[in-house]
Amino acid sequence: MLLKRKLKSVVVAVLLAIISFSVLPTNVRAESEKVYLGGMAAGFQMRTKGATVVALSDVVIGGEVFSPSKNAGVEVGDVILSVAGREISCSADITEALKKKGENPVEMILRRGESEIRTFVTPKKDGNGTLKIGVFVRDNLNGIGTVTFFLPTGQFSALGHSVYDEQGKMLELSGGRAFLCSVIGFEKGQRGSAGELKGIFVEDKPIGRLEKNTLTGIYGKADSSFDFRDNAEFEIGDATVGKASFYTCIDGLTVSEFTLSIVKVDENNKENKNLVLKITDRDLLDKTNGILQGMSGSPIVQNGKIVGAVTHVFLNDPARGFGISVDRILENFG
Repeated sequence: MLLKRKLKSVVVAVLLAIISFSVLPTNVRAESEKVYLGGMAAGFQMRTKGATVVALSDVVIGGEVFSPSKNAGVEVGDVILSVAGREISCSADITEALKKKGENPVEMILRRGESEIRTFVTPKKDGNGTLKIGVFVRDNLNGIGTVTFFLPTGQFSALGHSVYDEQGKMLELSGGRAFLCSVIGFEKGQRGSAGELKGIFVEDKPIGRLEKNTLTGIYGKADSSFDFRDNAEFEIGDATVGKASFYTCIDGLTVSEFTLSIVKVDENNKENKNLVLKITDRDLLDKTNGILQGMSGSPIVQNGKIVGAVTHVFLNDPARGFGISVDRILENFG
């Protein structure tokens, strides 16, 4: 996952790191009158549709040099969608696709920009007898963020914004897992430099599977073993200018409540930056200076109702940031 900067580089999406767009019926809010609070830090292991080429390499055999992918016209930045008919999301998929194919041309489907390219690549066996095509790809992505809330069905939302690749393209997920994440420390935010949470995945405490990455965050489904119904139950509501609070984790697995002020509400913001936020909690300001990368998705509660989630921090003032409204998050369940 990468941090995406906008507004002349003064805002950072609050996700520490390294998509299919479905809209529910208009009565989704009536069907989701109550939700279960999130706020826990989560580690995300994301499988993407396709593997991005980060470098090309040669295969050296007995003093001879072969460049299978280069000869096939593959370029850095291409996304490998399939090899020999097998869908690809990581380097291990390529290795499996080549097994038993021998040094014979195999079909490769690439995505380059908005175009899909069909080519053929001829694998070569390296010194260990493993078939190689001379390419390095970015493997599955891992990152830290915050779960916003759970629907009674077990579906959950997190982050409140998309995950993008190095080229600024929204990643399309083919699956993945979310785990509870234990926060072991953080770097304070400073003017001109966003702070960040540091944590470790607790792999024996899975939250559930990941299903999609959208403009309004990552969505998934909790495992039957994850007791989200033990969390506090909240109605959903509309944000207004004034006092509020948000729930997040800055130590271990403990979810804590901190105060903030909603300075501005703009439901028509096309970038889903519907709320302008200012941290007012003196304890949090003393510890972190405000919003940190990794807090993305932290639920905002006002007047006893969930009204949105924290999504971005201002680079020039870590005590301020943006949030997304709860109605925008609800649009992409389903």
